[in-house]
Amino acid sequence: MIFTQGTAAGRITRRHLLAGPILLGPAWAMATWPSDALATAVGDPSMAGPLGDIWVGAPDAKVTLIEYAAVTCSHCAAFHDRTLPAIRTRWIDTGRVRFALRGFPLNPLDTAAFMLARADGGRHYYAITDLLFERQAMWAFVPKPLDAMRDLLRQAGFDRARFDAILADQALYDHVNRVQSRATEELGVHATPTLFVNDTRYEGALTTEGFDEVIAKLPA
Repeated sequence: MIFTQGTAAGRITRRHLLAGPILLGPAWAMATWPSDALATAVGDPSMAGPLGDIWVGAPDAKVTLIEYAAVTCSHCAAFHDRTLPAIRTRWIDTGRVRFALRGFPLNPLDTAAFMLARADGGRHYYAITDLLFERQAMWAFVPKPLDAMRDLLRQAGFDRARFDAILADQALYDHVNRVQSRATEELGVHATPTLFVNDTRYEGALTTEGFDEVIAKLPA
């Protein structure tokens, strides 16, 4: 399996993961876009690809929060660490909002991470992504990040053979990257995190207060 991701400088392969750190892009400011600007509704199940969304919250919640994120994105990690727990308590656990995280790989390391999170049908999807966000500094910004990720995920039951076998799954690789490419082509997603509250896009991490204001403007 060769992990590739197009960049301005060329193509990144798995060799680059073992050779040095991944350089990430700049922060992105928040911007909102009306729903009629979207060529495709973000809630269309096909946008989640063959693997589907993994939802947290009541199936009949009136508000959907869909996040496109990368586990190597420091702004995404901050959102998951500082903001999402409050959103879960105030809105998801109370049945008003349901949430889904869609992987938007910025580099091959992100692709590998979402492949691992999707192992076993995504049974431990959020446990793995939460761990990777929480410990991001320990693995994403070190000289050999893939080795560091492998070490970290041992506590989630990934021995070396299983870890490598998952990353050799071509179909899984294609499914993960297909979600990213469709988001770019059909929803205009180009930055992480990008949040969709129903069909309205917020480019950049909303604060807890900002999300409360968004929810307050929606029908009860």
